[in-house]
Amino acid sequence: MTEAATRPGPGTPCWASLMVHDLTASQRFYAALFDWRYEPGPQRRLGPYVQAERDGVPVAGLGEMASGMGQRLVSWLPYLATEDADATATLIRDCGGTVAVGPLDVEPSGRLVIAADPLGAVFGVWQAGTHLGVPFRNAPGAPVWAELVTMDAATVGKFYSMVFGYEWQPEPALPPESDYLTIQLAGRPIVGIEGVGDAVPHDRGPYWLTYFSVTDVDASAQRVTELGGALRHPPQDTPFGRVAQVSDPEGAPFALIRPLEATDRNG
Repeated sequence: MTEAATRPGPGTPCWASLMVHDLTASQRFYAALFDWRYEPGPQRRLGPYVQAERDGVPVAGLGEMASGMGQRLVSWLPYLATEDADATATLIRDCGGTVAVGPLDVEPSGRLVIAADPLGAVFGVWQAGTHLGVPFRNAPGAPVWAELVTMDAATVGKFYSMVFGYEWQPEPALPPESDYLTIQLAGRPIVGIEGVGDAVPHDRGPYWLTYFSVTDVDASAQRVTELGGALRHPPQDTPFGRVAQVSDPEGAPFALIRPLEATDRNG
């Protein structure tokens, strides 16, 4: 993470990070897919870490798991901003979640927590120090949206609302029978929660899916398979833009999207 011009508000996605088993191979994959370049990241007790940049702007982080962690499943984690990591960790526990890591200092960058909601989806919490985080934005190769895939949207939505002060509403662009909530903060869409019932992967459980902006979803999805990744859901048009779901060579799921402009969605 690098210092940004403004501090993201509490509850705002401010970073995306991936812990992998083979950092060198993962760097090659994402560099070839998104044209990322890398700089050394903040020193962490969790292992080697690099910061990915696109056109000189930080977009995400990649870290390597300790060798003793075995073949643990890998997954992109959204980090949600907080002004007090310790207080947020306490609130997570009080509301039925669990804290797996931290709070711990990443000096002088900030203070982090890695936690799980009551249904088991893992996410990060970031209290900024010198690194304020990088807000999700619609730029090629950058994370633009985060979506929780879980069993029941309303049940887990209450947890995130209590911890981060979110409001939610059914997504008006989707059919009424869809179990999908758009989570809002100060009237602005922040993240989504999709309830899929028994369709949650049995080997992974509930998880956060990070969407990366690309200029050509079809070409990027094909590139993923050429680089050793997998196509999970083929490209399709949605009310939010053209989308494909893929996974990297270590199995970490993520999505590719060419977002519609706001004027297109509202018009």
